[in-house]
Amino acid sequence: MSTQPANRVAHALLCLLLLLPAGRVAASTQHLTRFVRFAVGTTVSYGVVEGDCVRQITGSPFAAWQPTDVTHKLVEVKLLVPTEPSKVLALAGNYRSHLGSKPVPEHPELFLKTPSCLIADGESIVLPADTRPVEAEAELVIVIGKRARHVPVATAQDYVLGITCGCDVSAREWQRGDIQWARAKATDTFGPCGPFLVTGVPADDLRLQLRVNGQVQQDQRTADLIHGVAEIVSWASRYMTLEPGDLIYTGTPGTTPALQPGDTVEVELERVGILTNRVVAEGSR
Repeated sequence: MSTQPANRVAHALLCLLLLLPAGRVAASTQHLTRFVRFAVGTTVSYGVVEGDCVRQITGSPFAAWQPTDVTHKLVEVKLLVPTEPSKVLALAGNYRSHLGSKPVPEHPELFLKTPSCLIADGESIVLPADTRPVEAEAELVIVIGKRARHVPVATAQDYVLGITCGCDVSAREWQRGDIQWARAKATDTFGPCGPFLVTGVPADDLRLQLRVNGQVQQDQRTADLIHGVAEIVSWASRYMTLEPGDLIYTGTPGTTPALQPGDTVEVELERVGILTNRVVAEGSR
């Protein structure tokens, strides 16, 4: 009789035992956990990544959860944007290398993207037919873990569940010419995000890199952020209520490359993962 079923059961039990001591995983425990939000057919779930597999969990990372005995190969599921945010915030001018000769902002300079601009790992960035250049910006993205309003800097980290990778796609002609940045920053597909929501990784000194077709275009550490994670969360919470799952793109370093149809864009954040998206022209498949 084949031993494969028994081996699979033993592997599943071992993974389950490894997860059980963690209970609910929070960023403050410094236990690195990679969550994914994924679909199998029409069923959407959260899971934790175990090697090349994902183990489905009960509930979500934003509340008490438990591992289940349901596992899938990562390559066999559809990865989704890690959260379903009520709002998506982003920062302008948060690395000196990106500012050039512009003055350093005294406080975090927030602007709004929209949940509808978000796309997941593996989905396509669509270049609008009526504007160029459209550029890619690699960013660390904060994931809010619990409701935050008027949060002091000293405790702001307690409201952060984890971090993920993001790409703030930007249409420069619209950014310069429009009164507001809505078209430039929130056009559909202009917010790649994912693939993992990672907890337990301090965000204060991670290598952030952007590659286009394998060529490095941006490469800097998050230690160079002008306004760090705690300051950003505290500042944003002074003016709007942050909800679990809300996302904050923290700004981009250096210069940003223009995208062309056929390009492959990768955002890699140390200890977090690689977000990969292909670029297509509007109207193409």
